[in-house]
Amino acid sequence: MDNHKTPAATPPPVNNTFLRPQSEFDAGLNTSTAWTEHLERTSTYQSVSDDEKEEPPKGRPARALYDFEGRADFRELTMKAGDDIEVLKEHLPDGWSLVSIGGEAGLIPTSYYTFTTDFTTLHRKDGSNSTIGANDSTPRSTTPPPLADQRTGEWTYGLPNFRQSLLGGKSFNRFSSFVTSGAEEWVLHGTANDVSPTSSHQPRQPSGIEEEDEETIQSEASKEADRHFVDAGPSWKAKLPVFQVLVHSPSKRSSTLTGSYTVYNVTSVFLPPSHEQPDDGEGDEAEPPPSPKRISVHRRFSHFVFLHTSLSQRLPGIALPPLPEKQYAGRFNEDFVEARRGDLERYLNRIIRHPIARYAEVLTFFLSCDSDIEWRKKLSHYLSLPPAGPQFYAQVFHPAFNLDADDATDAVERFRRHLKAVDKGVQGLRGMFSNLRTARMGLAKYQRLLSYSLLSLITSTPLASSEPLNALTEDEEDEEERDTSRVGLLNAEGAWCWRENCDDCLRMTKAMQKTAEALQGIADLQEDNARRVQLSTHEMLKDVAHPSALYTPVIDTHKSALLRYKEAMRQRPSNDDVSARCETVLNTTMSEFATYHTQKQEDFEKLTLDYLNGEIELYTTILEKLQAAKASFYSPDWDELSVNRSGPRQPSRLERDLPSVDPRLGKVPITGATRTGEMLPEPAPHVWDSAPMRPVSVAIQEGVGMIFGGSSVSSLYGRSSVFGKFW
Repeated sequence: MDNHKTPAATPPPVNNTFLRPQSEFDAGLNTSTAWTEHLERTSTYQSVSDDEKEEPPKGRPARALYDFEGRADFRELTMKAGDDIEVLKEHLPDGWSLVSIGGEAGLIPTSYYTFTTDFTTLHRKDGSNSTIGANDSTPRSTTPPPLADQRTGEWTYGLPNFRQSLLGGKSFNRFSSFVTSGAEEWVLHGTANDVSPTSSHQPRQPSGIEEEDEETIQSEASKEADRHFVDAGPSWKAKLPVFQVLVHSPSKRSSTLTGSYTVYNVTSVFLPPSHEQPDDGEGDEAEPPPSPKRISVHRRFSHFVFLHTSLSQRLPGIALPPLPEKQYAGRFNEDFVEARRGDLERYLNRIIRHPIARYAEVLTFFLSCDSDIEWRKKLSHYLSLPPAGPQFYAQVFHPAFNLDADDATDAVERFRRHLKAVDKGVQGLRGMFSNLRTARMGLAKYQRLLSYSLLSLITSTPLASSEPLNALTEDEEDEEERDTSRVGLLNAEGAWCWRENCDDCLRMTKAMQKTAEALQGIADLQEDNARRVQLSTHEMLKDVAHPSALYTPVIDTHKSALLRYKEAMRQRPSNDDVSARCETVLNTTMSEFATYHTQKQEDFEKLTLDYLNGEIELYTTILEKLQAAKASFYSPDWDELSVNRSGPRQPSRLERDLPSVDPRLGKVPITGATRTGEMLPEPAPHVWDSAPMRPVSVAIQEGVGMIFGGSSVSSLYGRSSVFGKFW
């Protein structure tokens, strides 16, 4: 049989539904050389285990059957039909194999090659040997088999030591927060300018600045803003006191380039330090405390997106609150603009409550830059800055021996379980609070119906009714049609009596009218409480929802760093550099745990007190109205209602609404402050809320999150990956 080269079969395009992430914020595969750095650092395979020595894996020779163009960012190789390859690991999940082509290791589909060692060697009649090619021993097809989705991170399952050698000690999951935050790079290699993370090597604070230009001052301020200190505990050491930010006065503007948009006023309020007067005993008048300082700027929603993106890149090791969703339809609706304003205000205040985020340089720029020229100049500068990555951890300074590994292991598990319980409890509380607000609106409606019914009784004015309660006979209907006068219903003074000049009935009628008006006032209070006061509390409940999703990246980083720390300590001799850098990461994550502990206490204390104060204010005002109505039946108010002192009864402003009130249908007229017919406003959905209808962007993001998963993706979209069990 003559040898001949097998013609290359070009596979048709594969309709692969597997979505690869295309995000400019991806700090994993797509924007780094994380998969190939190990090839530059070492030229030989090295096992991470001191207990077993492992030889470099030997592959089996094979030959490519089809052309395949791989994705380098997913560690796939490109080959042509007929290329010689070396198979390092044949059977990987979903029909993929780990191979080496030209000294480079990567992935190709298992069905796209055949082993040359399986070829049969035959003897020709002339005594020569002939190796049967793939075309002779393997069924041929012009179309390659279907290409299964590759699940990145699973292809080295079962080869722990070889995995560590191939990836230089890096994690399989390149989407995990341990990788994307730069913690892994910091633990393995530190930074170019490695800084000791112990307190004994903290940077010297400058004693003064003399004859330095503005750029030098700004540079020093920027460096100082990037340094973060951890106290014993561990917990973050705050450099600046907490201040307050107000987002207010939204207005619609238009631009020929970007169209219409909404601008918000952002005002930072800096309270002065406590003002204490010296006690000199002279009795001088105390000086008034200084007024707080205010800085106001104008910002649009895209500016908030820039702030959130920059903070995420410069502070990768902390848990930042999610930014409210962007909305396209109805974004100029008055209710939506007000809800967005509240969300943005709460977002900024949660940022400045964080001990280290509040002095971030980009946040200072966002809150203080009021010049359009300076804003555009600095905006491009901040957008061009690369992610901090491992440099963030290099600038974290903490005391030596600031944590115990066993305590850190126990703390993260307790913290994780606690967040799960808070997740479930807050979601239940939010649902119950929504039901409470709806019930209070219903109570306000029936208070109004009771008020109108009482007023209908004392004025003998019938209410509207869809159907009569008791059908009238024909004679009664004829009598009703003929008798249209109100003789006998009310007397001349407007009293609910058939007798004229009945002063007692006049006073009783006036007192009952005051009671009906008091019930209307109570309904107004209850409705306003449900719409305004309880809405504010409901919004605060949204802000404390989903802490598990928020802190999942921190928890995963903590667990990965703890695992590397224990591995470094088990080595003989122990790897002190790696363990020290792991301690820095663990101090960071433990400080985040402490930050949540402090903020949780503050949040729920404020939530409870605000609710109690709102209820006390509501019921105190209701009690005052009820007591005032009750006083009308007793002297001296009762005496003031006589005809001699106050004259005839004056009609109530509510009487004109009586013909349109239908108690059977619960129909109440909408007049004045009455808004019973309007829908009860609800808080805007949380970014991680599941809802029947979600914006298109969220639907796409959730779909990507369900496919790729990983700690960072699941934390962003509140979903676990369908591949999570493999990662």
